[in-house]
Amino acid sequence: MSLRIDVLTLFPEMFGPILGTSIPKRAAAKGLVEYHLTQLRDFATDNHKSVDDRPFGGGPGMVMMCQTMFDAVEHIEAQDPRPATRILLTPQGRVLDQATAEELAKRDRLLLIAGHYEGFDERIIDGLAPMELSVGDYVLSGGELAAMVLIDAIVRLLPGALGAADGAADETFADGLIEYPQYTRPKVYRDMEVPPVLIGGNHAKIAQWRQAQREERTKTKRPDLWAAYEKRKSL
Repeated sequence: MSLRIDVLTLFPEMFGPILGTSIPKRAAAKGLVEYHLTQLRDFATDNHKSVDDRPFGGGPGMVMMCQTMFDAVEHIEAQDPRPATRILLTPQGRVLDQATAEELAKRDRLLLIAGHYEGFDERIIDGLAPMELSVGDYVLSGGELAAMVLIDAIVRLLPGALGAADGAADETFADGLIEYPQYTRPKVYRDMEVPPVLIGGNHAKIAQWRQAQREERTKTKRPDLWAAYEKRKSL
């Protein structure tokens, strides 16, 4: 059964170019994933299609209201019997990493909630109890871009999405290390040569070289990842 990804958003039109291109598109065409976009304003009850209001106690900006959010989530979840993992895209959430993407890629159904404005009425978080995820320690205009990043990170991990059984196995973060350097033709360009080991045909030596490069590059470029990798090896 394919992974179902629902997205609740004020701007469903933003997702077309991403979901209709490259790996997200090919994965859907193969039946590995299905996307369902829902417009939050469809669940507003007033003539202005309001989804936000001023915060109690004063302060800048507008806050997303409970009623539309609860009604929309309940409507979406009734469309499929599979329980949905609710995910709220928010800068207050834990930062998305490869391990989280791998975990979510194993679920049957995901419901991504893309917020806007100043934030959410806290009762949305209390009542819906979503997983809160962030794509980094910075603020975006809304959760749509974060949702797209999350979708791409998850979908490419689905078996068959990349067109090769081990397509994601050696990529950056696959086992806590960053990827080894890659080369293609020509063998020499502006006096820069491809490492001889890669054109020698000895696959065992190539594998050893690549692993050594991954370790050295991680140690040099991402000492934080290297420290975590070393800690895991010592356990």
